Amino acid sequence: MLGEYRISGRRASEIAASVERGVGAGDLSPGQPLPPMRDLAAELGVNPNTVAAAYRTLRERGVIETAGRRGSRVRPRPATTARDAIRIDAPEGVRDVAKGNPDPSLLPPLGPALAAAARRYDELPTLYGEVPVDEDFARLARAALHADGVPDGPVAVASGALDAIERVLAAHLRPGDVVAVEDPGWGSVLDLVPALGLRAVPVRVDDEGPLPGDVERALRDDAARAFIVTDRAQNPTGAALSAERAERLREVLARHRDVLLVEDDHGHGFVDLPLHPLAGVTDRWAFVRSVAKAYGPDLRVAAFTGDPVTVDRVLGRQRLGPGWVSRLLQRAVVHLWETGAVDAPAVARAYGERRDALIRALEVRGVEAHGRSGMNVWVPVSDETGFAARLLHAGWAVAPGARFRMVSPPGVRLTVSGLTAADIELLAGAVAAAAGPVPARTYG
Repeated sequence: MLGEYRISGRRASEIAASVERGVGAGDLSPGQPLPPMRDLAAELGVNPNTVAAAYRTLRERGVIETAGRRGSRVRPRPATTARDAIRIDAPEGVRDVAKGNPDPSLLPPLGPALAAAARRYDELPTLYGEVPVDEDFARLARAALHADGVPDGPVAVASGALDAIERVLAAHLRPGDVVAVEDPGWGSVLDLVPALGLRAVPVRVDDEGPLPGDVERALRDDAARAFIVTDRAQNPTGAALSAERAERLREVLARHRDVLLVEDDHGHGFVDLPLHPLAGVTDRWAFVRSVAKAYGPDLRVAAFTGDPVTVDRVLGRQRLGPGWVSRLLQRAVVHLWETGAVDAPAVARAYGERRDALIRALEVRGVEAHGRSGMNVWVPVSDETGFAARLLHAGWAVAPGARFRMVSPPGVRLTVSGLTAADIELLAGAVAAAAGPVPARTYG
């Protein structure tokens, strides 16, 4: 059943670690069945309850899954294998439009902000026992949230959006709980949910965000206890919640007030579409904003707010781990905000012009593409592998849609950040040639 790999260990923790090592090394492949608990217990000379405890630990970590009488098997995409591993490396001479990075020329210089933060630190160093959120950071973040219609709530800080999402989920959910996620959606979230021992159920997405009917089914029929939604610049499709879609989603959520709502405003600072938040409809909610895309990916700072219980739980658990997010970084962000280091409308316009130009160029060539906001364009295709290989041969590396999908149809993601007008025409021509005569499919 396991080929040449042999699970070892006498204690539950040792058995679980042995399976996880096999998965991480590739000796146990995705979908591979594991021995029945009694068989493995007999082989190892341990009590079946010990193996049961090991398997339970592996399920909670998202390494294996159990399907009743069919037994346990390695997850199709175990938590030890991140979706970022599904990529096409760009060899020399190939243009890379796969990584999803911002345009460095649109990011502000960080030197003045870091120097200002260091000077303030010299005057007033942060010591143990102080509040985790800088007062000016909280004030400016809260004012921006209020201006965008996000309900009042305490402001906290995490090391990026994914860190905040993980902490919020862990504050309320237990292994085995169901989480409704966007499909296609952010690959890191699709990895995170099973890594926490949670079960993801897909919700389809169109240009205006998650489909209300799918959300209703996930909350009602699948008993999802949480729903993660991207408000703007959804990765990978560029979807953004419209006013009408947001209103319909609020109606759905109002019927499920016990659901944990987690919103990621991914487009903050580089998207000019208005925000239509859902926060406040449910009893438990969190709203997250990272500075990474607009100010720099290495600024591992995200502001988030939520209902008092959620924020208090997250801060309490944070105190037992990292303690707080560096106030030096928080103060650097404050300097960037106060000095207007990023001209958000200009940045949004720059990305929008490139994105819209690519979509128009593809449309002229008969290729369907989506990208309502942000820096990515989603192109539905019939065969991701063949399409990506043909584009690579033509000199372009793209992100395979498998990184972002659960059950939605195939596609590829193109990042427009570094493209010039001439690049856009060349890329559109290569995409059209790679697509060939095969009809495109919608991603909904």
